[in-house]
Amino acid sequence: MRTLTIHTPDDWHLHFRDGDMLLETVPATARCFRRAIAMPNLVPPVTNTQLALEYKARILSAVPEGVTNFEPLVTLYLTNDTTPEEIEKASNAGIVASKLYPAGATTNSDAAVKGIKSLYPVFEAMQKTGMLLLIHGEVTENHIDIFDREKAFIDAYLNDIVSDFPELKVVFEHITTKDASDFVKAQSSFVAATITPQHLLLNRNDLLVGGVKPHNYCLPVLKRNIHQQALQETVASGSPKFFLGTDSAPHEKHKKESACGCAGCYSAWSAIELYAQIFDDLGAIDKLEGFASHYGPDFYGLPRNQTTITLEEKEWTVPDVIALPNVKSSNQSLADEDAIVPFFAGQPLRWKLA
Repeated sequence: MRTLTIHTPDDWHLHFRDGDMLLETVPATARCFRRAIAMPNLVPPVTNTQLALEYKARILSAVPEGVTNFEPLVTLYLTNDTTPEEIEKASNAGIVASKLYPAGATTNSDAAVKGIKSLYPVFEAMQKTGMLLLIHGEVTENHIDIFDREKAFIDAYLNDIVSDFPELKVVFEHITTKDASDFVKAQSSFVAATITPQHLLLNRNDLLVGGVKPHNYCLPVLKRNIHQQALQETVASGSPKFFLGTDSAPHEKHKKESACGCAGCYSAWSAIELYAQIFDDLGAIDKLEGFASHYGPDFYGLPRNQTTITLEEKEWTVPDVIALPNVKSSNQSLADEDAIVPFFAGQPLRWKLA
């Protein structure tokens, strides 16, 4: 049996959600990750320092007993009302990043930014304090094809942001295209990107061919296979500008399988195993540790983890469904509203966390 021991990885982009959902998502993440960047698109969104610290406390309250070193890294949700003073206050409180969502780009983003250049004073404050800017890089204009929105965002906004703020650390999150990969590679050391398991494993055929597959629906949406192949080549190259960010985003089964299904793939339950299979399939298993454990903290200016995890080459099957905590200890039957269908449900994986 092959085994692989690496420094404990971190997840630099995920959605814990809130309330009872934390009792599922936090243990699932803490089982293999030491740190996790928590997205702020709650209802209401996490728009200031006090709300961020309160959210961090709720996350920590859901950490399983016996897990002592898990650290959620909370973020601010940027709006047109965000001020430079709030950025400085957040930075002083230890908040390492703020998130830019163009309005309407993804789940719970209606309160987000309209008119990105209006945030330039905020970006200036972030550059000054060393706070990172995390970007959901898509335009949202209706006349732009959904498969072209990432490239359009680069052309319309991102080129200007990195040019106008050359020492602002920018993470182009969950990139999906060759255009985004090439853009990041061409930039300075102040620009990096995260890549999800779904955008490495799947392309738009996996969403649309043979009928719509709602549990593969995410935003940014899956792209054509040439973009998937470009992302695979990028991670296999071992470039330190790209690191792990699952964008794990849970929704109850009935909300995914509806007339207007929610966007998001819940991958936390098998995240490191998914990445291990991807890197192994690419003949680049030796590059996994850098991608999962080293390049993220290096970019964020945080210490690398000194603990380790071990993966075994041992086939197992991702569950078809995961019961939410409110029914795990009860005798009631599992209804759609009580369950999540995890990403890659019912499919085999070759690596398992020991």
